[in-house]
Amino acid sequence: MTDAKPERALWDRLSAVLRTEFSQLRPRQHLLGFVSRALPTNVGADTRAALLRLRGIHVGPRTVLYGTPDITGGQSRGFENLSIGADCSIESGCAFEVGDTIAIGDRVTIQHQVLVITTTHDIGPREQRCGRAVHHPVRIEDDVVLGARSVVLPGVTIGAGAIVEAGSVVNKSVAPNTRVRGIPAKRVESPP
Repeated sequence: MTDAKPERALWDRLSAVLRTEFSQLRPRQHLLGFVSRALPTNVGADTRAALLRLRGIHVGPRTVLYGTPDITGGQSRGFENLSIGADCSIESGCAFEVGDTIAIGDRVTIQHQVLVITTTHDIGPREQRCGRAVHHPVRIEDDVVLGARSVVLPGVTIGAGAIVEAGSVVNKSVAPNTRVRGIPAKRVESPP
């Protein structure tokens, strides 16, 4: 007769690993994301906004999405950390990491492949430089334009009417009605 204790211990360890690995799995979120991604780029912009609303994300009226944004982090609370105002336009290939709040105002234009991040890490000891995770909210106020492939880092506020030029990395808050560009983004001029 064989002893079932080692097999039971193995099964218990495997079950614990599976619970940990799949505890954040949200079938409804994944299904709605899959349906949204099935739409061709530049088709179904209003439908994508409606699908985001079904995922628990606040999306204001008349906001259109020309591609499905990649939304990561924050799944344990749904995606309530992300809110998008009215009359916004979000192009394809954008990504939002919602470990903390991302608040997008009204009439914001987010061009292709923009990345908004709310999580970073403290600097750890020499043995492991990546220390504990740190979360900081991002706020994008009304009438902002984020140029293609720009990156907005944790803790940044982009003031109303500001323009972030394509390819810029915004690591500090941007004053209202200011135009910035570069890595790191620096003030260029005030828009008209």
